Amino acid sequence: MDEMTFYRSFKELAECEVEGQDYRIRIELRDPRVLIMAPHGGKIEPATVEVAEAIAGTNYSFYGFEGLKKDGNSGLHIESHLFDEPRALKAVEKADVVITVHGQIDQKREFIMAGGLHTHLRSEIERQLEASGFLTRPPAEGLMGTDPQNICNRGKLRQGVQLEISRNVRDLLRNDRDRLRVFAEAVRRAIGMKGW
Repeated sequence: MDEMTFYRSFKELAECEVEGQDYRIRIELRDPRVLIMAPHGGKIEPATVEVAEAIAGTNYSFYGFEGLKKDGNSGLHIESHLFDEPRALKAVEKADVVITVHGQIDQKREFIMAGGLHTHLRSEIERQLEASGFLTRPPAEGLMGTDPQNICNRGKLRQGVQLEISRNVRDLLRNDRDRLRVFAEAVRRAIGMKGW
């Protein structure tokens, strides 16, 4: 598959790619009310799985789809409104709210954009991240996460949060365990303040 051509469904991807060789899927089902996902993890959007796992901790459910290929991992990217991997959908259906962690392409600046249809949780996450020393900004066009079919908006509440994290912040979080802990705790505080 061409590096710039994306699959339009998991079925399409699974016809060409081999699980365990080209990609892997990891799921930890805990409190089903909250699911933290990295649908473009591994070498697709580096460090997103690590961030999602840190947010999930030992009590929230976690899902990670990870690209493992030597190169061409961006071709494994299924857009969020098309993401239909069956194990992910099963976990999403059990969750009240879904928070997805994505990698934003900017490599010069450090920021986080929070999108999704759950405006109250989104605002609280932004507030907690800012209070913890992270810069947030409004999501750019195309990264707003407001499509009802976006995987973050397909839990029971039909509204979730999409976190887009710039490359510099992801690299920082991957290399600095203390900052990763602070980041994860900020998001977890916001989730807890909403009653989960």
